[in-house]
Amino acid sequence: MLKNKIVILLLVFCALSSVKTYAQCAMCKAVIEGGNETMAEGVNSGITYLMVFPYILVGILFYFIYRHRKKNKKIS
Repeated sequence: MLKNKIVILLLVFCALSSVKTYAQCAMCKAVIEGGNETMAEGVNSGITYLMVFPYILVGILFYFIYRHRKKNKKIS
């Protein structure tokens, strides 16, 4: 039970910390160096937006695994 809470807490922490992180790949950085600040902020927001979905999908996967294991534990 404690292990499940730790995993859930870790997933929530990862999801929340990725929203505040602004990072760029080398190609994005090269394109933006010649642009203005609003364009750079838009690219950073887009990258953050794209990074959120894998965390959500992994969280949903772990939820279904947890629910399946809990159901099998009651049967046994």
